[in-house]
Amino acid sequence: MSSSASPVAAGASVHAGVPGRSGSHELFWSAVFAAPYVVVFLLFVIYPVCYGLWMGSDPASYRTLFSDPIYVRTVLNTLLLLIVGVNLKMILSLLLAEFFIVGRPWMRALFLVFILPWAVPAIPEFISIHWMLDAQWGLINNFLWNVFGIMGPPWLARPDLAMGSVVVAYIWKWLPFWTLIFLAGRMAIPRDLYEAASVDGATGVKAFVHITIPMMWKLYVTCTLLSTLWTLGDYNTVHFVSGGGPVLSTHVLATLGIRDAFEIGDPSLGVAVVITALPLVIPIMVLLMRQFRRDQVSG
Repeated sequence: MSSSASPVAAGASVHAGVPGRSGSHELFWSAVFAAPYVVVFLLFVIYPVCYGLWMGSDPASYRTLFSDPIYVRTVLNTLLLLIVGVNLKMILSLLLAEFFIVGRPWMRALFLVFILPWAVPAIPEFISIHWMLDAQWGLINNFLWNVFGIMGPPWLARPDLAMGSVVVAYIWKWLPFWTLIFLAGRMAIPRDLYEAASVDGATGVKAFVHITIPMMWKLYVTCTLLSTLWTLGDYNTVHFVSGGGPVLSTHVLATLGIRDAFEIGDPSLGVAVVITALPLVIPIMVLLMRQFRRDQVSG
């Protein structure tokens, strides 16, 4: 009896040790596969961020910035682009999504044309807009003169018109993208809600106000926060439409930081410009994380 029981006990002890060895092997291979990602993350994310914070830690750079009227104008331009540009773009996107949801054949063809500005690469698009706004040879002023006999203004030579042109170009570029996002969200709303509302006489504007907006509110807030965060880092719009001119009056934080770091040759000052955007970036990221957490809980 004892001799027959000992192999069973030995086999049980062998099998009992297998999960431990299996777990150690899984841990080892997990570390092996994760190591390249960790190395790349440390080299290309953590190190640049820490190095940038170290470069922008000189108090003299911030004293120079805060006493510079160009920087003050840049902050105002950034806020203008965020408050007016982003919100106007998102409101128009929501309205256009409601317009295109009808789905008539001619609307489908119009929608294909409508999304072209988003589909075309940004840099050649903004360069084309820059030359369209040229006071002498631009397409817009030539159209105004030849059709209406109106002498067009110098769009890029006046600070107010130049910044307005930047905002319009920004909206025109990204309006189709967010319209597409809202259109997908609008299509996810059950048609039964609109059919039930139509029985009670709630159609058109009433259905949009009482059904579409409440059902898409979370999506709208999340997209607006994301768009605001992305717009803070938008370099191409200002650089290729106005170049920051005239007389440095249309710079935003992203373009001014590049100018100070590379054109002036003061990397510490350029990094300091970007760091001053953190009071805007961090609250937006916190709001985004809270929004995602609420969506997960409610889902």
